[in-house]
Amino acid sequence: MVATGSLSSKNPASISELLNDGYHPGSLLSDFDYWDYVVPEPNLNEVVFEETTCQNLVKMLENCLSKSKQTKLGCSKVLVPEKLTQRIAQDVLRLSSTEPCGLRGCVMHVNLEIENVCKKLDRIVCDASVVPTFELTLVFKQENCSWTGLRDFFFSRGRFSSGLRRTLILSSGFRLVKKKLYSLIGTTVIEEC
Repeated sequence: MVATGSLSSKNPASISELLNDGYHPGSLLSDFDYWDYVVPEPNLNEVVFEETTCQNLVKMLENCLSKSKQTKLGCSKVLVPEKLTQRIAQDVLRLSSTEPCGLRGCVMHVNLEIENVCKKLDRIVCDASVVPTFELTLVFKQENCSWTGLRDFFFSRGRFSSGLRRTLILSSGFRLVKKKLYSLIGTTVIEEC
């Protein structure tokens, strides 16, 4: 039964038609009461906790990129597209939601793909007190801009010849691969472009 705005006291013909077909006014009310019990109210504590977890994960990813820029990438700046780390964190949370320990059972390997070569940046253990149940491999991608190559060429010949003057620009695309450690189900690949 579908209840619409036409079933009101303004339209007595519709109500009398329903009563003639065997519907009782009490059954209309009980149908509405039924939905009050079936649809649960959202748990605001869960929403706040997930948002906090997402923000913590964003900070972990940004710290990883910050630490890696001078030690492993040899550059002075890493430019990250707006909301990229936020999208990645949301995908990580979604992939971990089906795991027995959730995000706590995750080990994430962070890589950067530069000209079809993957460079390892870091390994993030979400909770060292929990035995990992799955691994995620995150691959950031470098933006393919011709002007950055020209800029680096000109700056490398002048007074800015230091290897740490280069700026790395990340693409908005990334690859996220999930590998279950204690399951025969296989892997899940998410490609964002």
